[in-house]
Amino acid sequence: MKHEFAYEEAQRHLKQRNRFAALASVLGLTSLLAVGAAATREESMILVPVTSERLTLGSGATDAHYLELVTRDTALMLLNRAPESLDYWMEQVLKVADPSAHGRLKAELVKIVDEQRGSDISQAFVISRMEVDPQALTATVTGTLKTFVGAQVIASQQRSFEFSWNRRGLSLGLTGFRQLPTETEEENP
Repeated sequence: MKHEFAYEEAQRHLKQRNRFAALASVLGLTSLLAVGAAATREESMILVPVTSERLTLGSGATDAHYLELVTRDTALMLLNRAPESLDYWMEQVLKVADPSAHGRLKAELVKIVDEQRGSDISQAFVISRMEVDPQALTATVTGTLKTFVGAQVIASQQRSFEFSWNRRGLSLGLTGFRQLPTETEEENP
């Protein structure tokens, strides 16, 4: 009698184990399919509207219009500064910096802050043209750079600046910026 009871109990446990094994196999297969679908699906993100147009950024190539808008905002932030707001200015520029370029950019910005702190020198930049290259993730911004001492304009020059970007996932990070030489500076080294 005990033998029959033990046999029935063992059969019940085997059936229960087999059902759990089948359920685990189904869940494992479902998880595998979900991971595969997520890995091969193109990602997209709705961006905060900075224009009247709707922008999305996909996991494919960077959209030229998006690169232009990011560069425009960064150029205006970077090239418009006053001695009263230097700490805030540097903090905001570093927020858009790519992690791989953060140290180098901070060193460049600290030089500018040290030169300008305690002075009455401010600068303002008005963009007149921009050229973007989404493949190389670069943009060239041209405009008028005005330098002020107090309220007096002491210089107003047409200048071009190049911004370099790096893409990490769905975001862009600033890797570098530089002032491009003017035509007269190129002719007279």
